Amino acid sequence: MQSGTKRGYQTQDRTAIALPEAQRALLRHVRPIDKAKVRLEQAFGYRLAAAAYASEPIPHFRRSGMDGYAVRTEDLAELPVTLEVTQRIACGTPPAGALGAGTAARIMTGGMVPDGADAVIMQEMAEETADGQRCYVRFTKAVPSGTNITPVGLEAGRGEKLLDAGERIGPAQAALLAAIGCDEPSVYRKPIVAIICTGDELLAIHQRLQPGKIRNSNLYMLASQIREYGGEPQLIGSIPDEPQEARRMLYGIMEGEADLVLTTGGVSVGDFDVVAAILADWDGDTLFNKITMRPGSPTSAGVRGGKLLIGLSGNPAACLAGCELLVRPVLRQMQGERAITADEHGQQAILAEGYGKVNAYTRYIRGIRYTDGATVYVRQAGADRSSAIVSLKEANCLIVIPPTKTGVLAGELVTIIPL
Repeated sequence: MQSGTKRGYQTQDRTAIALPEAQRALLRHVRPIDKAKVRLEQAFGYRLAAAAYASEPIPHFRRSGMDGYAVRTEDLAELPVTLEVTQRIACGTPPAGALGAGTAARIMTGGMVPDGADAVIMQEMAEETADGQRCYVRFTKAVPSGTNITPVGLEAGRGEKLLDAGERIGPAQAALLAAIGCDEPSVYRKPIVAIICTGDELLAIHQRLQPGKIRNSNLYMLASQIREYGGEPQLIGSIPDEPQEARRMLYGIMEGEADLVLTTGGVSVGDFDVVAAILADWDGDTLFNKITMRPGSPTSAGVRGGKLLIGLSGNPAACLAGCELLVRPVLRQMQGERAITADEHGQQAILAEGYGKVNAYTRYIRGIRYTDGATVYVRQAGADRSSAIVSLKEANCLIVIPPTKTGVLAGELVTIIPL
């Protein structure tokens, strides 16, 4: 923060609450967002607003798993045996009729198995010959009934639920929706998240560096996180370190189209922490202004006119962790998915390197999760500094270090939160 004469910002008492309590305080104010219909080819990344069910069994016909010959296994009782090939079945073409005794059907992978046939023998196990206009196939080995045939409804029966409401549409989900003929799924629209950065020290990314100033990297980091969570970022830029002007701008943004307002910076107890000053004296409800977590303990939140405001730390590492731990659950619940709070995370790993810091608060430090055989390990990613930015790219999880007076030794089991 800049140095200078204290501007008389109003402050408020800060009572720290645990992270799960802070998460639940936010989630109590979250309702599912509006629903919309989108074309399936445009639905990637959206979350379903209604469960999807199989309109027909999957598959809805008996399907060949091989290029080969559909046979009646009772015709293979005495080997070797030669059967007449009476039809050829390509994918997408129904059989000409049921398979009679002493006959076989040439069939392609994915083809519809004719009635009467109860197995498909791969072509490598057969020898086809011709006698004038008639074709025959010779077998020297038998196969059990059901071989290489996918039965009707093996994957799903008619009316079976395939996808839950709130499930994110990715490649597999898109394939399932297409398979059941759902070309316009009902989805939750993407929540609009206004992102505001505070601080007179911030420069736009195209501006030349100046003494004491930094480029506004948090704006783009948060925008990327919001997109990962299924939201639509609205990049507002920065607001000044002047409380009256900042309040006017913030109120205008909160009364706009955004579903959630996110600030970064200005939440601590410095002379120029404008977000903390606004939350200390505004016409909204402040939900919390301190969390027992490091980094990012000054993280704050409030609600005004039914709309949430979350104030994250301005330090990059603290900002990233705060967004993951507080904004992600809010956006998930807006999109119909049950949010998972910090005390519900169950993933664990062995700490590869000891962590010696004494902690009064739970620490959520950037980590690198990796495996050695079947064992899952985690180690710290870069220096444990909330202002660090270069090492952010290495982290794939947060390591949860509980309060401790002795530190945590290498080899101990710790909880991790995937990023």
